[in-house]
Amino acid sequence: MLVALDGTVLLVAQPNLQHDLGASVAQVQWTSTGYLLAVAALLVIAGRLGDRYGHRRLLFVGVLGFGAASGGIALAPGVGWVIGLRVAQGVFGALLQPATLALLRLTYPADRLGRPVAIRTSAIAVAAGAGPVLGGVLVAHLGWRAVFWINAPIALLIAALTLAVRPPAPERTGPQRLNLTGAALLAITLAILVHTLAGVPAHGWTTVPTLLGLVAVVGLAVVLAAHERRSACPIVPRAVARSVPVAASMVMLLLTGAGMFGALFTATFYLQDVLRLDPLACGLRVLPLTAFMVLGSPVAVIALRRYGPRRSAIAGTALVVLGIAGLSRLGPTSTWMAMGATFAVLGAGWATVMVTATGTVVGDAPPGYAGVVGGLKQTAMNIGPTFGIAVAAGVTSDGSPDRVAASAPTMGFTLLILAGFAALGLLPASLLPPARATEREKPRPPRPDVAPAAGCAAARDVR
Repeated sequence: MLVALDGTVLLVAQPNLQHDLGASVAQVQWTSTGYLLAVAALLVIAGRLGDRYGHRRLLFVGVLGFGAASGGIALAPGVGWVIGLRVAQGVFGALLQPATLALLRLTYPADRLGRPVAIRTSAIAVAAGAGPVLGGVLVAHLGWRAVFWINAPIALLIAALTLAVRPPAPERTGPQRLNLTGAALLAITLAILVHTLAGVPAHGWTTVPTLLGLVAVVGLAVVLAAHERRSACPIVPRAVARSVPVAASMVMLLLTGAGMFGALFTATFYLQDVLRLDPLACGLRVLPLTAFMVLGSPVAVIALRRYGPRRSAIAGTALVVLGIAGLSRLGPTSTWMAMGATFAVLGAGWATVMVTATGTVVGDAPPGYAGVVGGLKQTAMNIGPTFGIAVAAGVTSDGSPDRVAASAPTMGFTLLILAGFAALGLLPASLLPPARATEREKPRPPRPDVAPAAGCAAARDVR
């Protein structure tokens, strides 16, 4: 919730920040891009560290560092300091996000994870929806620095709760040596991927910077895969990589997230540039999405218990596809009720996908790997939206940097393409288990040849 609130209030504060600090547009963009690069690059590594050193410890360090960096930004004398501290904030944000999911897995058994996951999803939706309103009020009355000051007391409160609440001790699989080479390769690969995708709206898909970035990502991914196969302690443990529910949930989140956030990016331009709505009217049109994310999360828990992950995921993905396709049909004559209903369908579908994927990923995490699985899940949640916005910007671009072709036919065509991306999520959704695994069906403990403890111990014996 803290991270979601921080991201949305910043969007409102950026114009005021630019004027106050005399920053360029590119520098202001880096206040978001720098944070995103740090988070996306380090989420999996942070989860691995949590599995080794304790998730409660990483959550405490992460939330304190996040709050301290936020307070530093509020005191920053120039935009360079803001960018640097936003990167630091991203590092600490990467520490705390996988820890929250891993602590849920330690506190609740798999068959009771639905409710806390739904509460977490609803809290994120509330924070994301309230962020622009809160940010607008703070910036209007106290200036842009106020939006960063509010993180400090929230962070201190969470840190105090972290010390007060003691979850059950995690199941240990033995000593786990961190693979530094694999960690570096993974971090660099993800950072280049996110940086390349974030640059597509400005450069396009066929320009030299984008093509070089994609080639570099492919090359580094090949090197990383080869290294992981040879490593005794891969950064993504083999027990996790071989888990079909975990892999399917990641792909489903990435594809539906791409469609969902690409559609929101497109719809924002459509509402403001085609329908000529002001930001407040635009926000009111989108409000049903947030409302049905909050209301849909507990309903998704009931569906997950009754029908199992597979049916719930397919239904949620189908609702996302229908919502995006419905947006493509809207026009200047569409009523407020029609727009609201379309965004409501989109919100209900995304809530179902989130609850199902999170519950499946965390609940089916192999013993001792809840942190790295949580890191993978959050990575998919970062890369999917970035990819979707890149696709939307690439299709709607009119050939000029940072501009889109604001016409109803172009927007409608773009939304149909994004609906197609979301529809691809039906394939991994169909691979999820048909019902909550019974004791007989739960993943077996990793074999000695794939367990990190055995592999790392063997590596030390050789040396």
